[in-house]
Order: sequence, then structure tokens, then C-alpha cells
Amino acid sequence: MESSRSPRTGRRHSLLRAAAVTLSLATAAALAGCASADTTTDSSSGQSAFKPVAQKAGSQITVWADSTRLPSVQAYQKSHPDVKMKIVTYDGGADGSTYLQSKVQLFDRTGSGWPDVVFGTPTDVTWASEATKPGVRPFAAPLDEKLVPQSTLDGFAKGSLTPCQFNGHTYCLRNDIAQVLLWYNKSLMDKWGYKVPTTWQEYEALGNKVAKDHPGYLVGSVGDTNSHESYFWSGQCPAFSLVKPDTLRTDLQDPKCTRMAKLLDNLISAKAIATQGFFSQGFAKNSGSKVLMAYGPSWYGQYLFKAGFKTPAKQIAAAPPLTWQGESTTATGNVGGGVWMVSSHSANLKASTDLVTWLTTSDENQAAAPTYPAYTQAAKAWLANPANRNYFANDVSEPFEQAANEVWTGWSNTRFSDSTAWSSVVLPALTSGKSLTETLPAWQQEIADEAKTQGYKVVDQ
Repeated sequence: MESSRSPRTGRRHSLLRAAAVTLSLATAAALAGCASADTTTDSSSGQSAFKPVAQKAGSQITVWADSTRLPSVQAYQKSHPDVKMKIVTYDGGADGSTYLQSKVQLFDRTGSGWPDVVFGTPTDVTWASEATKPGVRPFAAPLDEKLVPQSTLDGFAKGSLTPCQFNGHTYCLRNDIAQVLLWYNKSLMDKWGYKVPTTWQEYEALGNKVAKDHPGYLVGSVGDTNSHESYFWSGQCPAFSLVKPDTLRTDLQDPKCTRMAKLLDNLISAKAIATQGFFSQGFAKNSGSKVLMAYGPSWYGQYLFKAGFKTPAKQIAAAPPLTWQGESTTATGNVGGGVWMVSSHSANLKASTDLVTWLTTSDENQAAAPTYPAYTQAAKAWLANPANRNYFANDVSEPFEQAANEVWTGWSNTRFSDSTAWSSVVLPALTSGKSLTETLPAWQQEIADEAKTQGYKVVDQ
């Protein structure tokens, strides 16, 4: 589930990255219509000029899904036998794949071939919501334009549709989210008489105590390709903040970045936080049983502790996101989560929209989904499923639901992965013994360089 940027992406944040990558990570742990020029969006007014292509009721729709979501699409087909569907399996944008974008650009040139529905990553939406060239409609249809009721859109967890929104319109429905919270080994915490921290300051103090009293035990790791999403995103660090659609602010000297870096540096020095990734080869075997706490996504419970570390049932528990002492607001990060898009070229928007709505909002589908649904009511059904709760030592419903509505929206969805700079600059620096604090300037420069190659203006204030 690690993704590298979740997998994101291009912003590899997809639970494709999270789910697809999760499978490979768990394994490692075990081993160790026609184009139309009249369809545009006025970015200044937010008014969409979306005009569907000629509709053909009952026509076949082509659906592209990744292997993890394939069973859900097949289940829809089985329960809706009157809907004609052609299902194609592809990577879904995992690990920053540009396959979908390349194929759409090809279809734009040839004037045919677009799938009606696709599963992808939030990064895919950054290009799919814009025309690839003048005179060609954007691939993704604006779902808020009489396709999906506003009441349905309002039913998603707070902020979860932000990656879908551009120029005042919503171009996708969020399949799942990977809200970050605090995981801990309740059995060990109780045995040692430790209190579960509620603030970052308490987390740091407990980490130092663990290092002293129980050497070798850990309260976290910063060594995975998405670790920054758990810590720096949760800390509201403006590393990836779009202040305008074409302007990215990356300021790693902001106090909210430096305080997190300092806290982590202290715990790394105390050997309470590992610089080796949870999902790196050999970690599960050598250190999995010594992870007392882990600050990470909602899928950590099933895919890290249960599948990766093989921690016995009824030991692992979840707590709400941490806050900074003296601050009234709580914010957290997100490490994964895929999206469904409907093509603006679809000749059967009714069937296409019904499919993505069912996939993302129906209890029937989402209750058995591998990861936490973004749609609030479907998430309740997911939490009620014994398979999603019986493993844990506490009722994870409350911390999951709280964290789902506290993901900070200031960490923006960009046209490039947020994992690349972390992986290429920060992780090697940590491995060589450098601190996070001294590596912040180099990390910022790498982010800025990437952003500029993608056409962004970069500011640091």
C-alpha cells in the first residue's frame, strides 16, 4: 500500500497505489463520441460550457478498472444485467503510470476510442479536467453538471472530493481515502503502563521514554516513500500548496514544517523512529514485532500489522490524529485513495454515471471494499463489516470517522508525484546520517524543480 505517492501519481495517491502497491508491499513484508470544440470550462467564472455528445440510450459502455476494483465492476454488471458493458483491466495509474493519459492523448488525435468510465488516481484528474489541446474537450466530464446530484456530492467525507475539483467543478468521485491516524500496540501499551498520546508533544515524550526503557522498540518510521504524507501533511506543512491553479507554494522553512522536522529528528536520534521503511525488505522479520506505535493511514491496520507484520489479533488499536498542544484545530494527512471518472465523450452518460455512483456510494459494494470508502454512509457500512473490525483491540469506528473529516486540504493535488522528491532527496540523506532539518532546503529545491518542469510558477511565501 505504499505507494509512492500514494502511489499517486503522478501524485501517486491512489489506492491503487495504496491497494495495488499494498499487495506487493505485503508480499515484500512476507519475504521480507467525437471531439468537440464547444465543450470547455471557463476557469475565471467557474461556469462550465459542458455539452454532452449525442446520447444513445442503452449503448454499451467501456469501463477501465484496475485488478483490485475489477470484482466491484463485475458485481455491478451481474446485478444490472440490462447494462451493456465492456470491462478492460489496466494498471489504474498505480505508481505514477501515465498509460491512461497517453491513451487519451492518442484517442484525442484519432477522434475515437475513449473509455466511458475509468478508475485512476487524483493526479489523473489534473490533466483529465483540462483539454489536451485547443479544440478538444477535456476527458473527464464535470459530474456536478446535472450528472450527479449535489446531495450525493455532499455525502462524501469533508475535503475528500477536493482532488476532484478544478475551476469550480467536480470531475471525479472519490472511491476511497486513506486518512492518517495513530496506530498502537494496545497489549504492550497496557503492559508497560503507557498512556496513548493525544498531542505531538506527548508523542515525542513517549517516544523518548520508549527509547530509554525499551531499546529497540519504535514509535514510527520515516523511511517509506509516503512517510512524508503521514507526518508533514498531517503537520500542515506547505510543501505542495497551490495558491493559484498555476502557482505552487513550497516553503519547507515554514514553522509548521520545521517543527515537525525537529520532532522527528529528535526521535530518530533517540532511535525511537526508524529511517528504514516499514515496507522495506527485512523490516517485518527483524523489527515488525517491535513497532509500538505507527502514525499512518487507515489501511495500516490490515495491510501493515496484520498482513505485513503478522501481529496477532486483538493487539493493535487505533486512536484519532494527534494535535499540537495549544492549537484548537486537528489536521491529518492522506496516503492513498483512488477516483472514478466519467468520460465527456460517453454516448451513454446515464449508465456511466450510475456505475460510478454505485461503485463509490452503495453499501452493497463498499461494505466489502478493501479500503475505507470516501462516501460517509458507505463508510459506516464498511465499519460495520466484521471483517474490517474484528482484528483490532478496540472499536476503530470513531477514530476512523474523525480522521476522515480532518484531512488537511492545503496539501494540493498536483500534476506530479509528491513522492519523487522525498524518495530521491530525503530518504538517501537520512540513510547517510543527515537530519531532516538540514535536508529541508534540498527537498524544497527538488520540489520546485519538478514543479517548474510541469509548468508551475513556484513561490515560497
